[in-house]
Amino acid sequence: MIKNSRMDGLLQSGILFTVISSVTNLVFYLFQMVISRQLSQAPGEFGLMNNTITFIGFLGLPLTIATQAVTHYVARFHFSGDDARLNGLLAGCRRFLFHITLAGSVGAIILVKPLGDFFHIPRTALTLVALACVLGNLWCCYLTALCQGLGWFKRLALIGLLAAMARLLFAWPATLIWPVAEWAVLASVVMLLPNLILLFWHNDFPRETKAVVSPWTSEFVRFLIVSAACAVGSIFFSQGDTLVAQRYFSETGRDAYSAAEKLAVALPAAVGPLLAVLFTHRSRREHHHEEALGEQLKLLVLYAAGLVFGAVCLYLLRGFFLQLLHRNTPEAVAMMGRLAVTMIFVGLLQAFAIWSLASRWLNISLLYGGLGVAYWLALLAFGKDATSMLQVMPVAAGAAFAILFTGWIVLMRRHHPPAQS
Repeated sequence: MIKNSRMDGLLQSGILFTVISSVTNLVFYLFQMVISRQLSQAPGEFGLMNNTITFIGFLGLPLTIATQAVTHYVARFHFSGDDARLNGLLAGCRRFLFHITLAGSVGAIILVKPLGDFFHIPRTALTLVALACVLGNLWCCYLTALCQGLGWFKRLALIGLLAAMARLLFAWPATLIWPVAEWAVLASVVMLLPNLILLFWHNDFPRETKAVVSPWTSEFVRFLIVSAACAVGSIFFSQGDTLVAQRYFSETGRDAYSAAEKLAVALPAAVGPLLAVLFTHRSRREHHHEEALGEQLKLLVLYAAGLVFGAVCLYLLRGFFLQLLHRNTPEAVAMMGRLAVTMIFVGLLQAFAIWSLASRWLNISLLYGGLGVAYWLALLAFGKDATSMLQVMPVAAGAAFAILFTGWIVLMRRHHPPAQS
């Protein structure tokens, strides 16, 4: 009965988390609509704003890796019944994340200027705002990593919704007065403030213990390597194209591509919370039996169906959605079909990578990271303009998915052989 209850809770948590996060995504896209209109006075500012936000995520990659590793490790012991070990492990992980956050902050300060020059971030003020956002993101990830490992999906979804609203309420008047990318990016710093709510929930953490358990076991080190591969693959598959656009495209080309790309990435983002739930539950030791496998596969199928349905709707209504962003140009409309197909493959790649990550399938996770780097290098080599890049993207993403899916099927048969009749 306990197992059945937990499996029912898996779908309920996933669907509820997805609903709340969908509302959050709507607020984010309202932000895009407002900013697009108010930055339309200066060509290139809208695309520059979105590409700078992607650049911020690129600089925060080290802590993303550490966060995934800690989430997995904490989730494994959350329902083990060994409270003493869980408390000690949480204390050890806090120290680990604190040190990683400090190192990431120093690294961001050192690298922001040379990387900003490589990706053609044009103004020093914008680079400094990006650095402030990176540092804020690093410390917010430090606060939220353990919460996800403990399965606090509803609380994190609420904070995400409040953050999206704070971003919109700041950016709306700021860009009306100063219609430049710096103020739109600065709104991403303001949106971090709702994370302070976590300080009011600190009593809900497992009690502190003097017996600190170091996470540095051979298993954790192995998973940290796998997390690095998955994080690298995810950022290059989902955001690598915007970094290429920032480096090569003209100002007007960046604006058109940014509008189409923001609509396309809504596909995996809309159903992405299902993967967060799948990751945490798949990571737990007791969630690898056959009943759990069936429920996890249901989440995976629901995720894939959402991707395909969303892509069809996006393509059919592409003119309407682009009009909402005030970017309904022939150039942006022509991009939507190839971008939608690419994002289906990218979303499926992320799903199977997350499954492999939670299952500790080292080879598949490393393969995903390698494919992500290869995909980005292909875009960097051939994507000198929007037409060339969009010819490469769906083909490269589809080929990467075929390779990864084949490996996933092989390992699924090995770890979950079909029952003999």
